[in-house]
Amino acid sequence: MNIYIHCIVIIHCIHICCFHYIIGDGTMATSIRLEPSLEKRLNDLAAQTGRTKAYYLRELIARGLDALETKYLAAAMSERSGRIEERTYTAEQLRKNLGLDR
Repeated sequence: MNIYIHCIVIIHCIHICCFHYIIGDGTMATSIRLEPSLEKRLNDLAAQTGRTKAYYLRELIARGLDALETKYLAAAMSERSGRIEERTYTAEQLRKNLGLDR
């Protein structure tokens, strides 16, 4: 399973605790609860590679967040365009309006 799939699995299986805070270096510490099987896999990965669990969690979140933003922001934009009047243009109209069709 690639790291993207792992991220989606973890995102669907975690319960975010109700507290987080900003550390002096500008990063935010967040506490999460993992299912025991995911915790074991994360512990094993960290132990076998010499990297920290935090490293892998940050990596998963960064990669997974890109995918989630793409999915959910596109859905929100689609929903929004159905509720309010927005102008849409074809590629041909855009090229013409921008003076690219010469």
